[in-house]
Amino acid sequence: MTPWWQNPVFTTWDSNSSLWSNTLITLYMTLGTMVFATIVGLPLGILLFETERSRGTAARWVNRVVGFIVNIGRSFPFIILIIALIPVTRFVVGRVTGPNAAMFALTISAIPFLARMIEINLREVAAGKIEAVQMMGATRWQVIRQVLVPEALPGIIGSLTTTTIAVIGYTAMAGTVGGKGLGDLANRMGYQSYDNVVMVATVVLLIVIVIAVQLLGSALARAVDHRARHA
Repeated sequence: MTPWWQNPVFTTWDSNSSLWSNTLITLYMTLGTMVFATIVGLPLGILLFETERSRGTAARWVNRVVGFIVNIGRSFPFIILIIALIPVTRFVVGRVTGPNAAMFALTISAIPFLARMIEINLREVAAGKIEAVQMMGATRWQVIRQVLVPEALPGIIGSLTTTTIAVIGYTAMAGTVGGKGLGDLANRMGYQSYDNVVMVATVVLLIVIVIAVQLLGSALARAVDHRARHA
């Protein structure tokens, strides 16, 4: 019987059967998804917060429409969403399998989740600080840039951390429908081939990645939290 450490998943770098190359694919999908999700989700969360507080009719309607779209996006189970997006993915990416195709669906799933969490983070900023800056003649953009985002930054980093961990879990699901990465490896070479070594290795590696992301996120949140520094 071949020792577990001589299993081909540990000793090769082939993209189809290597634990290491599939780990890089998972990290690539996660990082790419978070970059795009942050670029869209952060402004979207700010928009939700700002339009909810506005008294203008147009702003209120924008809040209702955007909020409705966000709620729909959050309500879709990812495995259903990735299948429903197949025609759009084929149009945008040019194919429906592979890391880039999976990343598109991952981003669409992560944006509404992150946007709603950013909105919640902004709500936690003390109203007195916002009013004080407004009384000094600051514009709305200055309030957002100088008060809202800096004060909410620890929570925003926490939201980014939570979203990243969720995306890592989603990459495993994407692997079962042709997205590659650790999920594909666990399904194809672990579950379908009855290889418990592969299953255990992928689970342990995913746990290690999640723990590393959580530790990094917590450290960054503490580093930017002025309340923690002055406690």
